[in-house]
Amino acid sequence: MKYRLYAPGPTPVPEEVLVEMAKPILHHRTPAFEKVVAEVREGLKWLFQTSQEVIIFAASGSGAMEASIINTFSKGDQALVVDGGKFGERWWKICKAYGIEYDVIKVEWGHAVNTGEIEKRLKEKTYRAVFVQASETSTGVAHPIKAIADIVKKFDQTLLIVDGITAVGVFPLPMDEWGIDVLVSGSQKALQLPPGLAFAAVSQKAWAFVEKSDLPKFYFSFKTEKKNLEANTTAWTPAVSLIQGLRVVLSNMKKEGLEAIFKRHAKMALAIREAAKSVGLKLFAPESPSDAVTAIYGPEGMDAGKIVKYLRDDLNMTIAGGQDAAKGQIFRIGHLGYYDAMDMITVWSGVEMALAKMGYKFERGKGVAKAMEVLG
Repeated sequence: MKYRLYAPGPTPVPEEVLVEMAKPILHHRTPAFEKVVAEVREGLKWLFQTSQEVIIFAASGSGAMEASIINTFSKGDQALVVDGGKFGERWWKICKAYGIEYDVIKVEWGHAVNTGEIEKRLKEKTYRAVFVQASETSTGVAHPIKAIADIVKKFDQTLLIVDGITAVGVFPLPMDEWGIDVLVSGSQKALQLPPGLAFAAVSQKAWAFVEKSDLPKFYFSFKTEKKNLEANTTAWTPAVSLIQGLRVVLSNMKKEGLEAIFKRHAKMALAIREAAKSVGLKLFAPESPSDAVTAIYGPEGMDAGKIVKYLRDDLNMTIAGGQDAAKGQIFRIGHLGYYDAMDMITVWSGVEMALAKMGYKFERGKGVAKAMEVLG
């Protein structure tokens, strides 16, 4: 049975990108690879919508999260963390590992942060940075980044550091225009690559704090990588094949265009949300849903994990379940990156097969028809 991947990461890799990565590997200290890096640098600036350098590390997205802290903070600085899910939680855990004091704005899972609370906290205390997810992968929530950026810009000594791991390349996050100071992402999401690359775009404002940062760093040094990128090379041995594939991905994304990319993701997300509602299921984040991943409650009284298991074991299809407190309550469908309308029809057909198998009473095919209506 053909394998089908509909998780919010890793996501499918286009065939031409796989072919590119299968080509003979380039040595990373050659003019040929420098040409690849030069093209990738410009493509990443276009994607992140910034004139600044986008740092590349051989790491998962969490590596870029860690790097964004240790490169902008100094001893004695404090952080304000928006914790509304599994990945919001990761920000304060990294701070804790480095001995950075932090305050947490705890947000109920499935909801977006109240921006008024952020402004209130910033007026009460000086924080080096506000940390937040653009798209909280564990809950399917999109936080209001533009509104948060408008608030943080009022405070000269505070940076806005955004986890865009399941947001960059999915919906608008114009870094320079909005005033985002550090925006991070990873290769295995909308960038349509295997895991292994982490990205961090850094604003001029943030670079001023990078220059003063006194926290320990070695491999994850923004300054070291920036100096090398400006010479179209990398400080350490890079993930050569992934960067070769990234050049193709960025070229393809430019051909599609950012507005078309955002529109495609919005339509796919809407199709899944409307399909779920049409068969009586409730969305986990109805008020502020992310266009990267949709989190859906399972039928009342039924374990949503059984939907994930049925798709995996009987249909050879991967979606994601709930994490921590949401485990067994929700299932999550990814629609970011290399997906199209037919993928949404296929994955929802699988969900309806699982629901029927579990004994849930609904009109079979109704969700599929609703998705087709949205996508048509």
